[in-house]
Amino acid sequence: MENKIKELLLLNSVELFNTQISETSIQFQATRKDVKGDLTLVVFPFAKLMQTSPQLAGEKIGTFISEHSQELDSFEVINGFLNLSFSDSYWFNSFHAINANSTFGMAPQNSQPMIMVEYSSPNTNKPLHLGHLRNIFLGYSLAEIVKAAGHEVIKTQVINDRGIHICKSMLAWEKFSPLNSKGERETPANTGLKGDKLVGKYYVEFDKRFNAEANEIISQWGNGEFDGFSSAVVETYKKFQEALVGKEEKAQQAIQDKIKELAKNETTLLREAKDMLVKWEARDPQTYLLWTTMNNWVYAGFELTYQKMGVDFDKLYYESETYLLGKDVIVEGLRSGVFFKKDDGSVWIDLTAEGLDEKIVLRSDGTAVYITQDIGTAIDRFSDYPSLDGMVYTVGNEQDYHFKVLFLILHKLGYAWAKNCFHLSYGMVDLPSGKMKSREGTIVDADDLMEEVIEKATEITKERGHLEGMSENLRGELYAQIGMGGLKYYLLKVDPKKRMLFNPEESVDLTGNTGPFIQYAHARICSLLKKGKLENYELKNSFQLQAEEKELVKCLALYPTIIKDAAANYSPALLANYLYELVKQFSHFYQTIPILIEANEDAKVGRLLLCANVAKVIKSGLALLGIDAPEKM
Repeated sequence: MENKIKELLLLNSVELFNTQISETSIQFQATRKDVKGDLTLVVFPFAKLMQTSPQLAGEKIGTFISEHSQELDSFEVINGFLNLSFSDSYWFNSFHAINANSTFGMAPQNSQPMIMVEYSSPNTNKPLHLGHLRNIFLGYSLAEIVKAAGHEVIKTQVINDRGIHICKSMLAWEKFSPLNSKGERETPANTGLKGDKLVGKYYVEFDKRFNAEANEIISQWGNGEFDGFSSAVVETYKKFQEALVGKEEKAQQAIQDKIKELAKNETTLLREAKDMLVKWEARDPQTYLLWTTMNNWVYAGFELTYQKMGVDFDKLYYESETYLLGKDVIVEGLRSGVFFKKDDGSVWIDLTAEGLDEKIVLRSDGTAVYITQDIGTAIDRFSDYPSLDGMVYTVGNEQDYHFKVLFLILHKLGYAWAKNCFHLSYGMVDLPSGKMKSREGTIVDADDLMEEVIEKATEITKERGHLEGMSENLRGELYAQIGMGGLKYYLLKVDPKKRMLFNPEESVDLTGNTGPFIQYAHARICSLLKKGKLENYELKNSFQLQAEEKELVKCLALYPTIIKDAAANYSPALLANYLYELVKQFSHFYQTIPILIEANEDAKVGRLLLCANVAKVIKSGLALLGIDAPEKM
């Protein structure tokens, strides 16, 4: 109806407003719940053109629409807002159109430009954790929503399989992995551990040994033992010690942190890890074999986790490959003046004119940094997909600055598509115990968390019963659908930009704004339709929509707009909360209006069809969130 009214006003704008108006001046919004109406037109932009008050302008526009549209039943102007009420026949026709469309809500396939959505992007030095879950579910769902809005979508991840952090795990495994009776170091095969967990174990082990060595160095310095350390390091340490005198506790802690960082840079372990990175970039055979072996362990572990999550990718990129292109681009940019070299040989870009600072793009030893490989990856992607119109990076808000720098560099390098790169910046996920730290081993493992919510869903579902005649295998599948549905919905219902606190027990609750609550509504409708034996029935024109039924149709009719808005705003939360509102509206209808006991056959069929379309939209919407819609719970 919005489009019809918009077209009517545009075609007759000279008559109405004495000038040709633009489409952007026509603003609609949802009608407030405390006033009558189905749609509200903002009148203020037109009052000045019509040289009258907003009240009179609204009256004139409302009268004009009434005279030219039989679908408008009545209107009311309140404080410059034109509230439009549509006729019963309009809502019946809307219901008829919804019922006749098996793909209701979906835009024509590939009717919009191609977009790439990146998510997950794990490091191969540790398993996936709770933070990855929000990232992956958010990125996967956004990709599905954008696809539903008509875009051709490429789902991708870039695997962070190189860098100093990877070398830390490799070095720790090489130095500290115990030998078994066969003289073998620990592997997934001889320990039974998933590969990503085994490698993550040695990342934590490196950090423990690393910190212990740094603490030992600080202890030596405290005792005045400086043998083996450069005069520059000793001088810096003594300056820090002098700076501690007379400082408040907070300032002292900041200085102690600097001393700890200074000591870490003097550790044998860090030096060996840096040497390993240089060897890796030089393709040292032994280092490369170790890297390949341990990464393959991790990939096998990741694949099992992705299968349990129910997510997939169309294209994988590896930083071990794209960083080389990034280095080549930087060398070329150095020649053209985009970058500059410092005295130590490191390469930088000056972004101070853009309100940022100088950013390193190549280390003095020639090794790449994160931005190097991200430059190469972006260029590689647009080369692989020439029709690509835009790219969405699903990455936590801790990397906001990084992506500002990345997009600016790409723009300065002359890539016009840089303006269509978007950072979907999302808030971190906290637990009641606080922030996760992977280096300290205080991480919430994704596999363990998924198992926990499935176990909780199993307990709750068993308590409720209602699963008579279902085999153990089917019950197991159902428990997984409920548990994973609860987990995904809980992480998706919050606006991506907001930081959130995750509560596993709340996520699988069957009441309130939860995934299982919405899944249960779908299962209840499926049971109702089975009892009603609804097969090949037609919607009769004699079916008169009652108030509760009309409100449910209104809610269903919003679905295409919700998909469009969720895609445009990169926010699956809009869809998640719409489904919750739809289910609440259905519950009110279900408790108020008789269905199976309705004596009038046309009314009974109409209400069953209405229920079927609610189930259709719930199932469709949940699928876009990556959530299954069970038919029995």
